Amino acid sequence: MTRTTTVAVQAPSYDVQLLFAVLFLVGIGIVMVYSASSALALKKYGSDFYFLKKQALFSLFGIMALVICRHIPFRCYRVMTYPLLALALGLLVAVHFSGLGLEAGGSLRWLRFGPLTFQPVEVARLALIVFMAYSLNKKQAVLGKFTLGFVPHVIVLAVFAAPLLMQPDFGSVVIFGALVWIMMFMGGVPFRHLLSALIPMLPLAYFLMVSEAYRIKRLISFLDPWQYPAGEGYQIIHSLMAFGTGGLWGAGIGKGYQKLFYLPEPHTDFIFAVIGEELGFWGVLFILALYGVILWRGIRIACRCNDNFGMLVAAGISTAIGLQVSINMGVSLGLLPTKGLTLPFLSYGGTSLLLNMACVGILMNIGAGNAKQSHS
Repeated sequence: MTRTTTVAVQAPSYDVQLLFAVLFLVGIGIVMVYSASSALALKKYGSDFYFLKKQALFSLFGIMALVICRHIPFRCYRVMTYPLLALALGLLVAVHFSGLGLEAGGSLRWLRFGPLTFQPVEVARLALIVFMAYSLNKKQAVLGKFTLGFVPHVIVLAVFAAPLLMQPDFGSVVIFGALVWIMMFMGGVPFRHLLSALIPMLPLAYFLMVSEAYRIKRLISFLDPWQYPAGEGYQIIHSLMAFGTGGLWGAGIGKGYQKLFYLPEPHTDFIFAVIGEELGFWGVLFILALYGVILWRGIRIACRCNDNFGMLVAAGISTAIGLQVSINMGVSLGLLPTKGLTLPFLSYGGTSLLLNMACVGILMNIGAGNAKQSHS
């Protein structure tokens, strides 16, 4: 008589490599936010710990969001697609017409509810990813048709772009456009449709770039910032000076110079420059390696997913994080025109940190589903 023993293999609860990279970046972010903002916080709020305390609190809520989203089955987002889309669009519109909009730095991008403020564009990014995944999966049989596989997605993009341009937030429109195009390509929309539609959009993009004087100045200063050291080239020049000062090993944490009221927004948009100055080339390389792990795990999860909707959500989240990292670093290094955009997991900001960590939780849930299928 032969007895057969069945051993149940449990899929890992969390993607350890992805979790390590994210939490390491968040930890570095807390330290660097304090280093970059202590002088500014002391002058403006009377306490050098002001931004540190808030970032630590944001990180705690971000970890909670990651854990919650890790345990919500990703297929639930299918039924949440249109409510999430409506919520995101409503928040974007509310910035302008609810009286709750908050203006800072010449842009109306925040909503204020009592002591709380947040940026609806972060919610809109996730909503757009979920919608694109849902729509591309649902229309698989008709993606080859221009009017069914391409046009509806561009219309939704245009609906989101309108309130963003009113803020104005041209940079987010560019990111949303790139995200939609990349997801359509991954979802199976014919490349000829994607390419042919870009041709008539180029004049529109050119018009938007030159329609505002500050955008023209940014483009001109991007080509040669040293001609405008006290104007539009000021941020890039001091960012490059920070990287140059850092050298290979950096000046040391807390010993940076450019953050001392020279580099604007050192704890948000230009925290990468502060990292370059204080941690040097090797510190920057380590940060890049951590982002590389996140993108590698995200792409791996997408490639291994047997559910087309889950694959597209994972690919969309990975693409969005990759675009944001590339653009922020490109701006800090003078490779792209100036754009107010945070560096995921590192920059100060509750909305960005909360939503990005929630997205990592969604990635982990998709990955855990893949692991269960492979063990079954």
